[in-house]
Amino acid sequence: MDLTFHSFQPLGFSLPEPIKELERIAMNFYWSWQPDGVDLFKSIDPVLWDKSEQNPQRFLADVNQLRLWQIANDVDYVHKVRAFTAKFDTYTSSIADDIENGPSKTNPVAYFCAEYGIHNSLPIYSGGLGILSGDHLKSASDLNVPLVAVGLLYRYGYFRQKIAHDGWQEENYTNIFNAGLAIEQVFDASGNHVKVMVHIRGREVWSQAWLVKVGRIKLYLLDTNVNENSEIDRMITGHLYGGNTETRIVQEKVLGIGGVRLLRKLGIAPSVFHLNEGHSAFLTLELVHEYLAANPNASFDEAHEAMRKQCVFTTHTPVAAGNDAFSTNELYSCFDKNFISGLKLTDQQFFGLGRINPGNIEEPFGMTPFALRMCRTANGVSEKHGEVSRGLWIDMYSENMEPNDVPITFVTNGVHAPTWVAPGYQSLYEKEIGPDWAKIVNDRTAWESAVDRISDSAVWEHHVNLKNLLIAFIRERTRSKEIGTQDTINERRDTRKLFSPDVLTIGFARRVAAYKRWNLLLSDLNRLLKMVDDQQRPVQFVFAGKAHPQDRTAKAILQELMSINHESNWQKRAVFIQDYDQEVARYLVQGVDVWMNVPRRPLEASGTSGMKAAMNGALNFSVLDGWWIEGYNQRNGFGIGELEVEADEQMDSEDAESLYSTLETKIIPTFYSKGEGGIPHEWIAMMKNSMATLTHQFSSDRMVKDYIERIYRVSQ
Repeated sequence: MDLTFHSFQPLGFSLPEPIKELERIAMNFYWSWQPDGVDLFKSIDPVLWDKSEQNPQRFLADVNQLRLWQIANDVDYVHKVRAFTAKFDTYTSSIADDIENGPSKTNPVAYFCAEYGIHNSLPIYSGGLGILSGDHLKSASDLNVPLVAVGLLYRYGYFRQKIAHDGWQEENYTNIFNAGLAIEQVFDASGNHVKVMVHIRGREVWSQAWLVKVGRIKLYLLDTNVNENSEIDRMITGHLYGGNTETRIVQEKVLGIGGVRLLRKLGIAPSVFHLNEGHSAFLTLELVHEYLAANPNASFDEAHEAMRKQCVFTTHTPVAAGNDAFSTNELYSCFDKNFISGLKLTDQQFFGLGRINPGNIEEPFGMTPFALRMCRTANGVSEKHGEVSRGLWIDMYSENMEPNDVPITFVTNGVHAPTWVAPGYQSLYEKEIGPDWAKIVNDRTAWESAVDRISDSAVWEHHVNLKNLLIAFIRERTRSKEIGTQDTINERRDTRKLFSPDVLTIGFARRVAAYKRWNLLLSDLNRLLKMVDDQQRPVQFVFAGKAHPQDRTAKAILQELMSINHESNWQKRAVFIQDYDQEVARYLVQGVDVWMNVPRRPLEASGTSGMKAAMNGALNFSVLDGWWIEGYNQRNGFGIGELEVEADEQMDSEDAESLYSTLETKIIPTFYSKGEGGIPHEWIAMMKNSMATLTHQFSSDRMVKDYIERIYRVSQ
């Protein structure tokens, strides 16, 4: 199909000719993982850049005309614009590489996910799954992998968090279209907005298509807020993970079935459909329908066998309760009867596709069993998670099958180094390793050798600068004009003396949920405050994270953290940063000394925030679960507890003791042990070991290469 693209919200005026290319640069998120790209916008007006939440569209619209003409007449700035434009054009104009026995330019990977964390200025993500998918697209772009992505455009995104004076989380939703988005409408050759239709709840529901450019990768998003739809159907793509289970079903129909129909309308013929989590698994039903339409005499089993050769599935959830499961009544009410009969299945055969035991009519329809049944390969997101998943779903397979024979493998997650490594460290790498340092990351031996050659003083200098930047950010974000009757760790009257760059700083930022064990650190408050109050070797903590709006238990955990107000230094050595997003995460992972993670084993599928911290020299202090089992070598961070899984209460008690004792006997003494030049050489040796060993191993470039070699290729 011949397509045209138009920006959703043009600036409303033209930039001065010498800097006009900024308009085009702003419409592709390539700028966001290039320090010189970020600097093009930020250097115009750093205060306004932060005020606009690093959104180039909104930012350029708000810069006053005088300032625009000033920079248009700044020879050095105009040269930077032209140099970046040339780099950008060279990068985006290269054609994707065909992969032997795998995806190609004409038959790419189609990557489906319910959320994408490309950048905080496009708020269609809630957490780890979205950040992972965003990094996957960026690495696919850098590696020139033939890949196209599909998702949903949520008009109100995920909620914005505010902590009330009593410590209770409040949620606010804003229309993301009001902020200006770097997205484009997709039009066909006749000038019509490209739309697809899916039958939902007995009605024709239309979705319009939008395009997000992520370097060389095209991300298509579907949005049901169109005039043809009723008000309730226009809100299908209203909120990310909002509404009830019926809302989830219809969202997942739009994503899966609508996503395949969109690709067909765009003339894209994928060789591989990658289901990143089970939310998009209904796409397999559309592929069955397509096969049966082309082969009317074929059976469902024949269609299923042909279809599943094209589909691969990644599961991210290590507990059955965390996977989407729907009652058959809810499912039936959302599907058109003709759609089910068109599969050449009875209703019960259809429901059985999503059951561990297809014949158990009491069992709900689970999206993970469904995806496992409909895809040629399945993988967890760490070696341990693959093992856990095989045990979790073994009942779907032969009674005599051993757990290790269950056909679920693993590809360990990774993060996109150019996005998450601080610009200061990137400059250091360019100086010490070379301008192509991001490519050298992919060579383990070369990378480890290169990092080892960097001097201790250079590493420490950059770390201290980043730590001071974090502290300045903390002081700014926790200063409040409207506070309750007393200061709390998220709002203060005076932040000028809050935190010190000389104090050991521990970061803990993640979704607030019971299994994440936010309260483990608080289980012996007196012991904790003794460390915080130590005159010679104190500790300070920075927290961030959101509780799901409907999870009152998680909100209570957060409120407990907010309510601590003992006669101690806690109030000046502990902070909570509201509204955790990618921008907050960057400050935290780049500026803390230690990154802490204490989930209950084995419920951490992988985790990626610690990988980002490691790439910036922070030392992980984590339970041995998820990715840390693979990364920990006893010289690049610290472990909490053992590998064995105990009863919850016993494990919590043992892990709390391990946490406190490791802090007291290992982390604190090592950090405060200063040597020649007044710097902690033993600590820096661990920092360099972390950067050397973990940056390569947990790079999303490595992850995407693993998907190509082990998942996307078809064995011959």
